[in-house]
Amino acid sequence: MRRWSFSNLAGLSLVATCLILSGCGGSSKPSETLPPPPTTVALTRLSSDPYTNASSQHATEVEPDTFAFGTTVVSAFQVGRISQGGGADIGFATTTDGGTIWSSGFLPGITVFQDGGSFSAASDAAVAYDAAHATWLISSLGLGTNNQVLVSRSPDGVNWSGPIAVSSGGDPDKNWIVCDNTASSPFFGHCYVEWDDVAAQDRIQMSTSTDGGLTWGAALATANSATGLGGQPLVQPSGKVIVPILGVSNSMLAFSSSDGGTTWSSTVSISSITDHAEQGGLRSTPLPSAEMDAAGTVYVVWSDCRFRVNCTANDLVLSKSSDGVTWSMPARIPVDPTTSTIDHFIPGLGVDPGTSGSSAHLGLAYYYYPTSNCGTVCNMDAGFISSEDGGSTWSTPTKLAGPMQTTWLPNTFSGRMIADYISTSYVNGKAITVFAVAKAPNGNVFDQAIYTPTTPIAARAGARFSSASEQPVAHARSDHGRRRFYDLDHEHPIPPKRRARRAAK
Repeated sequence: MRRWSFSNLAGLSLVATCLILSGCGGSSKPSETLPPPPTTVALTRLSSDPYTNASSQHATEVEPDTFAFGTTVVSAFQVGRISQGGGADIGFATTTDGGTIWSSGFLPGITVFQDGGSFSAASDAAVAYDAAHATWLISSLGLGTNNQVLVSRSPDGVNWSGPIAVSSGGDPDKNWIVCDNTASSPFFGHCYVEWDDVAAQDRIQMSTSTDGGLTWGAALATANSATGLGGQPLVQPSGKVIVPILGVSNSMLAFSSSDGGTTWSSTVSISSITDHAEQGGLRSTPLPSAEMDAAGTVYVVWSDCRFRVNCTANDLVLSKSSDGVTWSMPARIPVDPTTSTIDHFIPGLGVDPGTSGSSAHLGLAYYYYPTSNCGTVCNMDAGFISSEDGGSTWSTPTKLAGPMQTTWLPNTFSGRMIADYISTSYVNGKAITVFAVAKAPNGNVFDQAIYTPTTPIAARAGARFSSASEQPVAHARSDHGRRRFYDLDHEHPIPPKRRARRAAK
């Protein structure tokens, strides 16, 4: 079958496009544009903010992660967002039957608002499962006088322990967690937590546990003491750990360990980043969303404007690697033509763990503005797109939720917040994506909570689109200056002298 890129199709109507591609399926009304149709996806609300503390903006939930093992999926997220950083607690929602029935609750013992914790806020929830020790783990960030990376443990994804400290010093931010679940790996049962130390200008740190998260080793830097933000570690079947991460100088980096976390390599470059600054006062940055297929190929997605003239909007781009050292050139995910007004951001990538290579199934949730140049108040939607051939071609997109006005979102020092990341996981060949949805506030009370499609998303039949013939715009440049902060949940400005040195580069 001949594959067409959006650059081939940009001048055609939807009817003509469907004829070329042997049908689009369904009976949608002909249109001259290709944005997602009005949503028909039923959503299930997974949780709601029960807190009343004065420090939070109620009722809000933001920034979910998910992890699936067997038919169980655990999601974790911030509840009761606090403007200065974090939320009143970390919430969780769990299904043991692949997404039909969900239970939810709140992690005990982290904050002063839940079961006698000591921290004033909690942030940056990430989920893992340790198959060797049959234990679910949620990593979070306890915020207070002394910030710490924490881990909460559970045998079933429903009943959780109090937090265990992972970090012992510094000023940690943007933690993530993964476990080695390959029985043949020499490091089966090793779990790894990554974070950056803001006190050391975002120096990357890694810690390893070999006993199901009960104890954690000393924090280790990369071989080149690299700095970065938002790393997402993944473990190959061989036991090699690969960590894609956003570098603090607008680049996507990766580093690795082949000895079970005893040492960590220097960083290598995945790609430079050329990103557009979203309007509407939105908190957004091109953090990576990373997943791995059954053979160990790592896929990384981020928002990037290199394919748009004058960097007018972000697309979502994909790079992949089999070894964490050599990476493919970023390819645009063809949600719509590069001539569209749509701005795409905050991706949540999932890969079906039973697929690999040219047959790997990828599912990608994301937020977007239908009109990028939307000013101080923007309408925002959530969408989903999938690939059944390792990212070579993609389905038509599905609208999941929206429109949501950016003024409906809780505020932070770095902008209105719906998430720094969202997540997608696969169970039985279907995608379960979890994301925040905002509705119109009632006076000073928000209405933002965590949702998932009521029915997990199956592969979509019909047209497939490719961007294989597309090239970035020559001399593409971001439409904003250097970022002013090392992190997203503290207010640590880059020192002016160093900021000047960066700007000169």
